[in-house]
Amino acid sequence: MRTVSFGMNISLDGYCDHTTFTPREELYDYFTEMMQDVDLIFFGRVMYQLMFPYWSDVARDQSGTADENRFAERLTALEKVVVSRTLENAQHHTRIVRSNPVAELMKLKQQPGGTISVDTVSMLPELISAGLIDKFNLVVHPVIVGRGRPLIDAGSLQENFNLKLVDSIVFKSGCVALHYEKQ
Repeated sequence: MRTVSFGMNISLDGYCDHTTFTPREELYDYFTEMMQDVDLIFFGRVMYQLMFPYWSDVARDQSGTADENRFAERLTALEKVVVSRTLENAQHHTRIVRSNPVAELMKLKQQPGGTISVDTVSMLPELISAGLIDKFNLVVHPVIVGRGRPLIDAGSLQENFNLKLVDSIVFKSGCVALHYEKQ
């Protein structure tokens, strides 16, 4: 059975608004390294549209820094599934799923392959409740923003979901990567 790993950048106060973070080169290296075992990314529509076509353009044009270009190349090359009822089309090795993300991820998890990276906040409570997320990789940025999308909406989980810290990395920028697994 494949491992399913959730990853997200968050502010110190728990928001996931990427427009409030200033990416550092060390984080592009970190995320590129994190994707080495990944062979499928499971997106929600909003996150997919934040990432594409921006990163595919960077990969094609080599318009970023060397670290950004490596990240863009790896991200663009991976197979992707995007869950959306409204997205008309998707590119860059992406398949659209219209309904039942839990059943889709469960089916994918049971297939042979590498790690599945889940990059969606909107479906996270549903996927956690179904027991589908094995690992959590959060990068906490040293900023308090007070607005945006919270990692988990209040009241969206029926019970606590206890995790075990297995690793942490402190970056020069002050960001902290936290790696958790299900207990």
